[in-house]
Amino acid sequence: MTAIHDLTAIEILKRYRDRSLSPSEVWDAVEKQIALWEPHLDALYAYEPERARAEAKAATERWANGKPNGELDGVPVSIKENIPTKGVPVPLGTAVTTLTPAADDAPAAARLREQGAIIFAKTTMPDFGMTSSGLSSFHKTARNPWDTSKTPGGSSAGAGAAAAAGYGPLHVGTDIGGSVRLPAGWCGLATLKPSLGRIPVDPPYVGRVIGPMTRTVGDTALMMKYLSQPDWRDSMSLPPHDIVWHDLAREVKGLRIGLLLGAGYGLPVDPEVKAAVEAAAKQFADAGAIIEPVQPIMTQAMIDGLNDFWRARMWGDFEALSEATRKKALPYIQQWAEGGAKITGAQAVRGFNQTMAMRAAAAKLFSTVDYVLSPTAPVPAFPAELSSPIDDAQKPFEHIGFTVPWNMTEQPASSINCGFTKAGLPIGLQIIGRRFDDLGVLQLTHAYEAWRGPITWPTAP
Repeated sequence: MTAIHDLTAIEILKRYRDRSLSPSEVWDAVEKQIALWEPHLDALYAYEPERARAEAKAATERWANGKPNGELDGVPVSIKENIPTKGVPVPLGTAVTTLTPAADDAPAAARLREQGAIIFAKTTMPDFGMTSSGLSSFHKTARNPWDTSKTPGGSSAGAGAAAAAGYGPLHVGTDIGGSVRLPAGWCGLATLKPSLGRIPVDPPYVGRVIGPMTRTVGDTALMMKYLSQPDWRDSMSLPPHDIVWHDLAREVKGLRIGLLLGAGYGLPVDPEVKAAVEAAAKQFADAGAIIEPVQPIMTQAMIDGLNDFWRARMWGDFEALSEATRKKALPYIQQWAEGGAKITGAQAVRGFNQTMAMRAAAAKLFSTVDYVLSPTAPVPAFPAELSSPIDDAQKPFEHIGFTVPWNMTEQPASSINCGFTKAGLPIGLQIIGRRFDDLGVLQLTHAYEAWRGPITWPTAP
């Protein structure tokens, strides 16, 4: 039988309804799993097991009386630390931040809490969310449960590690260049980076989205039902839509699907990653999809421009800090941010304008295909002590060429495990759709998940 901590949220809720399992039993199993894994992973911040235990007891009583407090009552959930939850400071993964308790729940936290979910902890991230690792000046280094010498990815580092290790079924991350998809790919998870504005964000920002991180597409869809509910605080949010998120059945026959095996710049694709993605594409072809090789939309000029823009933006925050405070940040982040002081206003604007070039290139690509398949990342998970695969602050984005364009073009993109390296590290398949076709992306991801079958998760040391 499946261990309780390995159950999906859908399975847990079914068993709550038939009274074969209680929220207290679920939390007890999850708490024990956290106790086994957390000394090795360092995935959590503001962990509150006593409060979670009390909330699980109250939820158990409500289910016993047939009066659950929402559709997720008693289901454990973690939330990335940069998504405010009332009363908890928001360090942003960095020692330079003043720790002030958040005044209110952010939209994502509010929607889950309204449905009775037990928010038992925040999950860790690197400094300002600006690296793809779990290396932080505020937290201990987050690690990957498949191999604790490796990174879980970032910036939703703790969320990726927690989901793979069985810290409950539902986790929430954020993504501005790959930050839910990269850890999902390197930790074997299912995730969706939705269209910009699909899930309300406070404060909203160009390319920044919130995404569910789970072990199954069904649980990702379940979270989208609630996370996508409207909230006035996001001035960039999409109009409310009655999307039936659990409607995941989809015929792929006849769909035109592009196969993208080069990012256009940066690190070359590892042979094992390439082979796994090609094998996944073949399964779509065997199901009747028309697979067409496509060329990258990214160029070196695009990523250099985006780097200039982001670097100048970071320097705008850094220059307001004292020199002593700046030195509390990771040296990698200090070096990268301080380079922003040399970027002129004109360079920053030209850099931002490269996002318009990305949008034009993506529009041209999607005039010829319905969806695109690609690696989530060009390489498997790298050593946990590094900030990026090449650990060079002057070239920080050599590994995000497959993920970052879809943030700037506002398109939905998922990641799903499509195999493992010979060393046993997960490989992620990314599926990209047109703007607003979030459900279509989830449907294709669900189809692939069904062909692939379940995977066996790592066991605690």
